[in-house]
Amino acid sequence: MIAERLDQFMARANAIYYASHDPFADFTTAPEVSQVFGELLGLWAAIVWDLLGRPDPVLLVEAGPGRGTLIADALRAVGRAQPDFAAAAQVHLIETSARLRAAQAMHLKQATWHRTLAEVPEGPMILLANEFLDALPIRQFVRRDGGWMERYVAEGDWAEEPVEPPALPVSPPFVEGQIVEVNEPARAFVGAVAGRLVRHQGAALFIDYGSSDRGSSGSLQAIAGGEKVNPLAPPGTADLTAHVDFADLAHTAKVEGVAVQGPVTQRHLLMQLGIRERSERLANEANPIQAEALRSGLVRLIAPDQMGRLFKAIALTSPNCPELPGFSDG
Repeated sequence: MIAERLDQFMARANAIYYASHDPFADFTTAPEVSQVFGELLGLWAAIVWDLLGRPDPVLLVEAGPGRGTLIADALRAVGRAQPDFAAAAQVHLIETSARLRAAQAMHLKQATWHRTLAEVPEGPMILLANEFLDALPIRQFVRRDGGWMERYVAEGDWAEEPVEPPALPVSPPFVEGQIVEVNEPARAFVGAVAGRLVRHQGAALFIDYGSSDRGSSGSLQAIAGGEKVNPLAPPGTADLTAHVDFADLAHTAKVEGVAVQGPVTQRHLLMQLGIRERSERLANEANPIQAEALRSGLVRLIAPDQMGRLFKAIALTSPNCPELPGFSDG
């Protein structure tokens, strides 16, 4: 029996899935729910640019841009409301899927594509990442008899091997059978972003679903056809994700020397950015079908029992950056 470490299985499964499937047939992300989501993040970026002293040029980077809907909506909004920022912004997209790059290119003729953050040029940067970290592969460790076992996948079932784990996002006491997840690629990405924000002015906004508490437990899930399925199904048949541990990533960023704002709920962020007012104004100007879509999209994005509470936002900033819009206590 050949066993494959969970993170290796997850990376392989998602690589096959994204190369062969339209992921948006299986799930819907916030930018696809309502155009207002991308518009508000574009205007958020413009305000942040102003707070940073209006660096020109500035890199506007999106990690995991999906179909390109978010950044297209963002650019349309800032082109109308903040043309100076639109003129200064150089759009860079981090995307490994050739299939998704082709979809993005239909909306974004002025973008430059990269496979990794390391390929993005150095300089002042505002980075957006919506539902990017959740798809990065995790490792799982299980507490057994006072030690740790790492979870592997073997012929569609779980296997365990004894291991000395990396730095865990939780502290003793540990409970027998406790599952602890570690997302090393997410730590590496956030650490690399933080390093850039130390070297250059900038900010990064991450929006994803997960916990504000350290050490999320057993959150691996798979989606196919809009339904939850067995995550150990044959690789490539479903999209695999796991909850983001925002506290762990905030710790990673602070160690690198940047400031962290949040996490706050997606509802808190979007309400402070004016999503209700923007959605209603567009609905009043739209036909009845479009108006209903805008209003139902608003509910889906901010309702506590939908995306409003489970999804959270965290911002990293260069040292001494002022408080960013959407992150105040008010």
